[in-house]
Amino acid sequence: MDKVTAKLTVFFDDPFWVGVFESRDGEVLKVAKVTFGSEPKDGEIYDFLLKNYNRLQFSQPITDEKVPEKRINPKRMQRDIHRQMAAKSIGTKAQQALKEEQENKKITRKAFNRKKTEAEKQQ
Repeated sequence: MDKVTAKLTVFFDDPFWVGVFESRDGEVLKVAKVTFGSEPKDGEIYDFLLKNYNRLQFSQPITDEKVPEKRINPKRMQRDIHRQMAAKSIGTKAQQALKEEQENKKITRKAFNRKKTEAEKQQ
């Protein structure tokens, strides 16, 4: 049975604060991006998760190589979390997924606009 994990990274992307949600189900990775505006507090992020998580539009699933899972000491995990918070960067897989989703939307939008203009010319 595969374990589902979720990860939220909040960072400042001038001029807004942005959150990137990563959802991993076994070998499948899905990503969603949310713009918060001003710097969100922990309570505001928690409220956002409770109220809006079901409405997030995740990208198309991307297959990801499975990393062998091993038990991590809680103190080591805490140190890793502090290192990740200090780094303040988006994971490369998440960046690739968001970029791919953006390209797919752009292609479908161009195709739709092309069909629309052709229909208007015919009329």
